[in-house]
Amino acid sequence: MELKALKQFVDSHDNFEIRVITHSGSRFYQLELEDMEGKRHMLTQRSKPMLFRSLDDVYLELKRAGIHRAYLVQHVPQDEVIGRDAHYNEPLTSRMPLVF
Repeated sequence: MELKALKQFVDSHDNFEIRVITHSGSRFYQLELEDMEGKRHMLTQRSKPMLFRSLDDVYLELKRAGIHRAYLVQHVPQDEVIGRDAHYNEPLTSRMPLVF
């Protein structure tokens, strides 16, 4: 989903979730939107995943789109390595609410 499409989506919908995704050991962040139908859309720029270098950059872009709340999700590869299921959608174990 391009940034312009994200702004249009936010203007016309009110039931969605924004996730700020990072991987352990990485310095970059990605944005993912999940709509009420369960479809996931990565924020893209020129059809390539949009990467942010800091949370401040993420906040600025989301504020421009009219979004003031998101969840930070950190993928930890050790969960899969040791045979533990990754629980990215469980709010108390893997997501941290962000309000800006």
